Amino acid sequence: MGVVKAISQQIVGGPEVLQVVEVDTPRPGTGEALIRVVATSLNAADWKARRGIVDGLGSPPFTLGLDVSGVVTEIGAQVSAVRPGDAVFGMAMGANAEYVVAPVSALAPKPPHLDHVHAAALPTAALTAWQALSDIGAGDRVLIHAAAGGVGHLAVQIAKSRAAYVIGTARAANHEFLRDLGADEVIDYTTTDFGTALDPVDVVLDLVGGDYGSRSARVLKPGGRLIDAQGNDAAGDPRYHRIYVHPSGAELREITALVAAGRLRVEVDRVMSLADIADAHRIGESGHVRGKVVLTAI
Repeated sequence: MGVVKAISQQIVGGPEVLQVVEVDTPRPGTGEALIRVVATSLNAADWKARRGIVDGLGSPPFTLGLDVSGVVTEIGAQVSAVRPGDAVFGMAMGANAEYVVAPVSALAPKPPHLDHVHAAALPTAALTAWQALSDIGAGDRVLIHAAAGGVGHLAVQIAKSRAAYVIGTARAANHEFLRDLGADEVIDYTTTDFGTALDPVDVVLDLVGGDYGSRSARVLKPGGRLIDAQGNDAAGDPRYHRIYVHPSGAELREITALVAAGRLRVEVDRVMSLADIADAHRIGESGHVRGKVVLTAI
């Protein structure tokens, strides 16, 4: 297939280090599929990796991106679950490119009732929420910080699908949005200290980090769970649990069923071109995105 375009960076740093480059078309290995990327989306892990805050990618150059929605163009050995021409979505490292390779186990059929833009917004954020809240049950009081963000707004809906009582922290401008998603209570973190405004909760999902850990611990029941997805200051608390998302095509199929049933919808804040990825990173880092920023192919 020859040369294709990708977003790469030669050094860690600000959004300006991201650049469009030409690379050889990747080839799928055993258990993998090559996907023509129609859309991808921005996650906090992207800009953190770009800045060198999180490890795992080694030293630059590298290509970021975790989410993909697109079309299979080639399959590797021992692959029977997908075929060329299939529309799929899932997690794929290096998805900020025209083509990306992903393990078939990380992919699921693209929901036919979702376009590629909305499908690309789901995988990492929805799987993070799904895995973080896997143990909650009916009647649990669940506090979700940054509830209007990419992971947060999906977590609100997933918690409600499990019959929890959901409390979200968000700016006032997002309160109606969160109530529409099913939140039972919403707290404006800019004017109200949630630590004094709440009765004790069973579960906290911290999507902010920093001192939100120790602050959240004060409203958590003695036997509760403090689930940290960002890195906070409560790691010494016995109720603390650090979670990292892992790819799962099987769980994406369960998430798809919720979407099909009308119990889960993904909010797309804006759609941009991958060619404008530096601006997308600036917007994502602002912390004021409702739902997800989606990037379409170069």
